[in-house]
Amino acid sequence: MTGIFRYLKGDRVIWALIIFLSIVSLLAVYSSTGTLAYRFQGGNTAYYILKHSSIMLVGLAIIFITHMVPYKFYSRLSQLFLFASVILLALTLVMGTTINEASRWLTLPGLGFTIQTSDFAKLALIMYLARLLSRTQNEIKADRDTFIKLLVPVLIVCGLIMPANLSTAFILFATCIILMFIGRVRTRYLFGLIGAGVVSLSLFVAVAMYSQSEGRLGTWRNRIESYVTKSGEGNYQVEQSKIAIATGGIMGKGPGNSSQRNFLPHPYSDFIYAIIIEEYGLVGGVIVMFFYLWLLYRAGMIVRRSSRTFPAFLAIGLALSIVIQAMINMAVVVNLLPVTGQPLPLVSMGGSSLVFTSIALGIIISVSHGVNKQVLNKEENVAENDPQEN
Repeated sequence: MTGIFRYLKGDRVIWALIIFLSIVSLLAVYSSTGTLAYRFQGGNTAYYILKHSSIMLVGLAIIFITHMVPYKFYSRLSQLFLFASVILLALTLVMGTTINEASRWLTLPGLGFTIQTSDFAKLALIMYLARLLSRTQNEIKADRDTFIKLLVPVLIVCGLIMPANLSTAFILFATCIILMFIGRVRTRYLFGLIGAGVVSLSLFVAVAMYSQSEGRLGTWRNRIESYVTKSGEGNYQVEQSKIAIATGGIMGKGPGNSSQRNFLPHPYSDFIYAIIIEEYGLVGGVIVMFFYLWLLYRAGMIVRRSSRTFPAFLAIGLALSIVIQAMINMAVVVNLLPVTGQPLPLVSMGGSSLVFTSIALGIIISVSHGVNKQVLNKEENVAENDPQEN
């Protein structure tokens, strides 16, 4: 293990968390795709685990490559990424691939590969917001125009994501508000923004509940009704999830012994956390949750050690987006929130989400490596200038 870590720069604890969650992902996906393999692959249970393993290896390679790039480079890229993400989101709404009445995916011509453009947009917006916050620290408390400059890209990107993916837009909006709070934006501006967001969400819920149209509004109406009335398809998913959690007990049934994978819709993606608890018990579920929180803590340590604002905002913003998504996924599994369709980052089976989560993690590690170098250089300079050391 020591030999491997020689080639891995940055925060080694974050590397260890990534390796741990990757192992959890491989075990949980293999266990939860048995029924899927029986239905679509003639019982070949190795098909999905091999496919997921290859995507996981690509993700780890992406983390390795991105962590070698100096974080300053991402400041320059953020402008290009934001511009590209707005175009891709608009194209997705107009000509995207529709699955489950939501146009979230864009198929790349000639490749047959689809990407969920909102994943790229999340990454781009947080990078750009970190850059903008770092460049406006001197006037951010006194200038309302600076707040508007910060707000415009947030509203554009979240507005383009919201029609097809309300939960992702909400997570991104919440992440941006927290990031702006950390970036010393006036609290009265943020409270006004939160109020506007609550009003907008309330109006959306009202329209969804009283609208007779089908499509995406109809999907959300069904989800809200299922959550409130405890009936319907959404409640069926949650009930099966609760059974998985209850039968898992404290220590779980053991790896590969899940029974609810045969009844639970999407046990390998949206509800994979329920399978983890069923097989590894409450202990396993708490450990997985703890490791996401530990990632956020390590990002906070990077912020504390950083002497520059851009890397600090970049690391904490990306960590927040991953951890908030993970917490929402877990909250859905235990019926604290309506079904949202959010995967568990780095654990759920999937391509686009795993790739962009890997990029975000690679950038966080890149920042930690850069911050470590800054601290080391500072300590060396202090030692050179200290007469007692000479």
